[in-house]
Amino acid sequence: MKLKKTVVLSLTMAAALIFTGCAKTESGGTGSAASGESASQEAKASSGKGKDGVTISFMASQDWIQDAEIELSKKFTEETGIKVDYQIIPSDQYVNLLMTKLNTGECTDIFGAQSGRFDIKAQISVEKNAVDLSKTAFSSQVEPLVADELSIDKKLYGQPIQDVSSVWAIGYNKKIFEKLNLEIPTDYESFTKVCDAISAEGITPIYECVSDGWHHTLWLPETGVQAETKEPGIIDKWNENKAAFEGNATLTTILNQVNEMVSKGYWGEDYMSNTYADSAKNIASGKYAMTIANQGFGAEVNKVNPDIAVDDIGYFVIPLADNQALNVNPAGPARFVFSGSKHQEEAIQYLEFLAKEENLAYLTENVSKFNKLPFKNAPSMYTESVQDFYSRYTNKGTVIQTAVKYVNPQWSEIGANLSAMIVGEMKPEEVLKSIDEVRAQQAKAAGDPAWK
Repeated sequence: MKLKKTVVLSLTMAAALIFTGCAKTESGGTGSAASGESASQEAKASSGKGKDGVTISFMASQDWIQDAEIELSKKFTEETGIKVDYQIIPSDQYVNLLMTKLNTGECTDIFGAQSGRFDIKAQISVEKNAVDLSKTAFSSQVEPLVADELSIDKKLYGQPIQDVSSVWAIGYNKKIFEKLNLEIPTDYESFTKVCDAISAEGITPIYECVSDGWHHTLWLPETGVQAETKEPGIIDKWNENKAAFEGNATLTTILNQVNEMVSKGYWGEDYMSNTYADSAKNIASGKYAMTIANQGFGAEVNKVNPDIAVDDIGYFVIPLADNQALNVNPAGPARFVFSGSKHQEEAIQYLEFLAKEENLAYLTENVSKFNKLPFKNAPSMYTESVQDFYSRYTNKGTVIQTAVKYVNPQWSEIGANLSAMIVGEMKPEEVLKSIDEVRAQQAKAAGDPAWK
């Protein structure tokens, strides 16, 4: 496999400051800033004056725009004369800022938002705020399941940004497992035994990073696929407002086990201050054995420590509540063209450019966490370890934040509540009750008949 460059865009900025810039990090996920304005300034400096002086603006959450896309934007400018001005916003501020801009009609030409057929309708009102992309050349190339999460009434409104074939799973150091004669756990009990054995060797079992506000949230909705396994039809009941999160046995078990992991020291001592940007570095150091990661994580670790091969990082599903279903998610960050943009034609031209086969290949080769972008004309770069992981789990389930209405929009709030829970300020049932309450508020605001 051709070694892919790890390229991630991240930027730290003050809450009140909208700052245009791009910064490289050495991680494939959400992380802190590294080099401030450098990437953005470099892109602008190389872009020249631009044909007709047209500049399209693109606002996105931290780490949705990779350095590889910045490089492609230079090529786009050379070919068309159209410049791209990226406005990168910290993830914990992004949703509120996006909604403010959409509600005031002052959004950027292109804006990023999470896909999901429920959310794009209720949360960002794409029929009003985004341009119909159904007649674009790339629309037929978007993989059907992904396109469905970007469509309303069979009209495509967005273009996927990232690889959604990967799932959030436990990425683990195979060398540590082999040294300790550990097997891949198949339920929570065997998972705790693995963690105990690793701890006994002076290694922290799990690298977790609460400070980012989003990563530790993954334990609940990703493992929540087990709820449907345990109680078939519960997803429909949640969407029809015939069942609550509070009191659900599977979700309650997951939260109790999160608390147990923390209390047993499986997350170590620095989990509250750790950052996702340092995930690969910490796994590469051998100080930690596991973390929740996508399937490009092996390449990220290999870049930090070449002694750890890409396939020395293996994967298994998060086994809380004894889950053994592969947690798939056809939704993810996407690009939308703002309906109020004065440069819709140029914005669509940029999306068409990114979806060309050679540019999809460039992105795949140069972003570690991209193995297969969700386009029919995109290449696949799965390693043996990743293929083994996917083939191990025959049962699949769509993650809660995509399968259930009004969950994904409150991701940051769930993360804050989970942070409160693990430090003893909230109980698991209170976290679930809060999710129900916020879902009800959002459902009523959207006029959802199931909540009348």
